Amino acid sequence: MGFWKNLFSGSESTSTPQTAEFEEDFAFGARDSLSPPFRKPTTGNSRILFSTDRDIDLYELEELCNAVGWSRRPLRKVKKAIQHSFLVVSMWEMRGAQRRLIGFARATSDHAFNATLWDVVVHPEFQGSGLGKALMQYIIKKLRSEDISNITLFADPHVVDFYRNLGFLSDPEGIKGMFWYPD
Repeated sequence: MGFWKNLFSGSESTSTPQTAEFEEDFAFGARDSLSPPFRKPTTGNSRILFSTDRDIDLYELEELCNAVGWSRRPLRKVKKAIQHSFLVVSMWEMRGAQRRLIGFARATSDHAFNATLWDVVVHPEFQGSGLGKALMQYIIKKLRSEDISNITLFADPHVVDFYRNLGFLSDPEGIKGMFWYPD
């Protein structure tokens, strides 16, 4: 429960998500209240940066999604989904002047109480290094700064334990989701 306690305690003022190209820098090995010690997955001098800039190269995002085995989606729909999201977070590996998209997540919201996380992805080369947890902590921190208190997501069976370890609950209070799909 310590994960959620850290996020829900403290008095952060409500602010609009910034659109700075890179607004947070999490160097490997850095420690603060929201960042775990990372196990550096690559050699050489690199930094990890988080951004809420929505201007993401859709082809680079598609490469990231392909790397984890996701089905291809029409880029025009991905672009529309990003444009209509409440919050978009990207995670970048920086090596000198070069940057590489290694993580992504977005949230839709009613702008008052609820948000749902979508498209949470971390490149396989960086999985198991603490960066997925850092990405989740970052997006939750941003949502909490907007006074969003209920955060939901849908998870494939093989990643349920990852989210459970971050404090997410399966069917809290017996709530069962329902879905409608076209024929």
